[in-house]
Amino acid sequence: MNFEIVYVLICLAAMVVALIYDRMRPGMILFSVVILFFCAGILTPKKVLEGFSNKGMITVALLFLVSEGIRKSGVLERLIFAMLPQKKSTVAGTNLRVLPVIAFISAFLNNTPVVVIFAPIIKRWAEAVRLPATKFLIPLSYVTILGGICTLIGTSTNLVVHGMILEAGYEGFTMFELGKVGIFIAIAGILYLFAFSNKLLPDSRTDTVSEDGEDENPGNFHRVEAVLGARFPGINKTLGEFNFTRHYGAIVKEVKSGGQRFTRNLDTVVLHEGDTLVLWADDSFIPTWGESSVFLMLANGNEATEPVSRKKRWLALGL
Repeated sequence: MNFEIVYVLICLAAMVVALIYDRMRPGMILFSVVILFFCAGILTPKKVLEGFSNKGMITVALLFLVSEGIRKSGVLERLIFAMLPQKKSTVAGTNLRVLPVIAFISAFLNNTPVVVIFAPIIKRWAEAVRLPATKFLIPLSYVTILGGICTLIGTSTNLVVHGMILEAGYEGFTMFELGKVGIFIAIAGILYLFAFSNKLLPDSRTDTVSEDGEDENPGNFHRVEAVLGARFPGINKTLGEFNFTRHYGAIVKEVKSGGQRFTRNLDTVVLHEGDTLVLWADDSFIPTWGESSVFLMLANGNEATEPVSRKKRWLALGL
């Protein structure tokens, strides 16, 4: 085994360990490995830079911008509100109305923004009509994946492979070529969700919102749910040891950890990666920490967002 093989294997092993421990952003870890290969002469400057010109990667980046524009416009929120039954409904009836529409949307937008937009709306709707939200969230996630395999731009991997095929000198995929197989897989998956999601998914969760009056809104704060990431500085500390309010300006009302819900004696609760904190926070919390690696996901309970004009909504939809 020559030096280059040993060097590459060591770098790859170190990369996997760094990704497992999650002490740096994944992009930074991968870029650091590329630089190490470049410094050792394994990669030339041309090879290092040519990946940034890959058509598939550029298209993925542009699609994220398109998805963000659609998300900001409020078009998808209005669409899902129109699709959800306004009166008492059944799980099967709701899924029949909603899942095909979400699959169609996901075929043309990135999966992540679709889930981020629809999940809190569906959850609040389920609570309002007294249906278990647990019956809808997993199907929502799966149906976005099923919709993504129906078109060339439905998911990032399709575009990356398409770009590699073009670079190899072959003819790439057309817009709907993947749908010749993907549509049938999506239909089969949606039928499976119709048939079995109500039976297999639980009727309720042990971490439902407190109804004992402790969630009374203090001042102009509103409810926010925050999932703790590996870089959260209070990991493996109790809330008594880590003053969350002093660090982030929000009040912890609940901790959801390992399928359990804690609403009392919170100072003794040990925080772990992946725990969900239910907070009372002001309007600045999500803009400040939404792009931070401290929290994996933030769900805003405040629906009072800045309205977007009808002209801009139609423009976003047309684009």
